[in-house]
Amino acid sequence: MKARILHPWRVDITAARKIQERLSRRVSPSWPGRPVRRIAGADVSFPCRARALAAVVVLSYPDLVLLETAIAEGPCPMPYVPGFLSFREVPVLLDAFESLACEPDLILFDGQGMAHPRRLGLASHAGLLLNKPSIGCAKSRLFGDHDPVPRSKGSSRPLRAPDGEVVGAVLRTRTGVRPVYISVGHKIDLDTALQFVLAVSPRYRIPEPVRMADRLTREARRPVRVADRLTKERTRRTR
Repeated sequence: MKARILHPWRVDITAARKIQERLSRRVSPSWPGRPVRRIAGADVSFPCRARALAAVVVLSYPDLVLLETAIAEGPCPMPYVPGFLSFREVPVLLDAFESLACEPDLILFDGQGMAHPRRLGLASHAGLLLNKPSIGCAKSRLFGDHDPVPRSKGSSRPLRAPDGEVVGAVLRTRTGVRPVYISVGHKIDLDTALQFVLAVSPRYRIPEPVRMADRLTREARRPVRVADRLTKERTRRTR
């Protein structure tokens, strides 16, 4: 699958903010209602400070059978700056998506969607470039406030911006465990996003597509960790 090229990646913070503000106006928070037969999960980790490792898994829906995986590694165009993580992570994610033979109908990202100060978190940014329905599923809150969430599975509360706008929801995917932060990425509405997240979270706190993508990045990083450890050992011996 091919991504659209809508802007450069190596930009300063001022230019990145303007890109976010411009692209956020193109995000669609409505669901086209097309059948979903394949659902993807995407995650990024960092073998070292300057490089990113992206993993994408594609599962059948609703039975969640693994169909395909893809991994890509590359340099980070921008250092870590809160609120601008998509400029650090999306380029390598797009490389992974472009290597897929099996095109997903819906994508879950480990990150924010519209629950972002400029309404363009990673899930919205990548979903817009891929032109696919996407959902942000974050483990922690970046933006907005919410009331306490009941302990039972399926309970949720709106996540509101300071001006009162609903930018996402806080969802309990398992009874008694910490909730996750769900927000519209692109081409989906919040209620539909919550329904899909619950449907793909049969056993764990983290939705299965995202959980499998996270596991894939950790497995892919394992040789890097071994190589780093051997390098450190050789360095100690030569001192």
